[in-house]
Amino acid sequence: MDDTFFEAVKKRRTYYSIGSDSPVSDEKITDAIENALKYVPSAFNGQSARLVLLFGDAHRMLWSITKETLRKIVPEKAFVNTEKKMDSFAAGHGTVLYFDDTFVTESLAASFPSYKENFPIWAHQANGMLQFAIWTSLEQLGLGASIQHYNPLIDEDVKDYWEINKNWKLIAQMPFGMPLAEPFEKEIKPVSERMLTFNK
Repeated sequence: MDDTFFEAVKKRRTYYSIGSDSPVSDEKITDAIENALKYVPSAFNGQSARLVLLFGDAHRMLWSITKETLRKIVPEKAFVNTEKKMDSFAAGHGTVLYFDDTFVTESLAASFPSYKENFPIWAHQANGMLQFAIWTSLEQLGLGASIQHYNPLIDEDVKDYWEINKNWKLIAQMPFGMPLAEPFEKEIKPVSERMLTFNK
């Protein structure tokens, strides 16, 4: 059995300390992300997931938008740590923005009314699989990443700045870059507490 896949899964971790360098070209990063978008499954093959990939000034602008949004709602004394956190993401090489095209999701719900309430759930499940696939792919390319959720606070400003379709609902942000520090220790709870197996 080829353990390459599970080795990549095990190595995928959350990296908060990232730098602007990259061990691979932007073209190679883009190709890996495009492949994930094409081949990750979705319910009814709906393919409602949407991505925006930001490099360079666009990447830094995202975290500037986020910082200025948070400045308005975070108490001044606490904002020092918030600013450091935003600056640490901006110090990376790029960011992947994850969206769901609500027009597609809602159209599927209308076409299959018996499953109407499930389609938003399934859309998020598919998006989660896409996030995992891209996160693991970035790890394999020698990049560190984390998943962030500053939506819905930044949604409108992000859509306005890049003129993104209003039907696209922001789900998550994934800053990535050259890992500069080891990730935190991760506690893994016993599988025996989390999994049942039956044969009859």
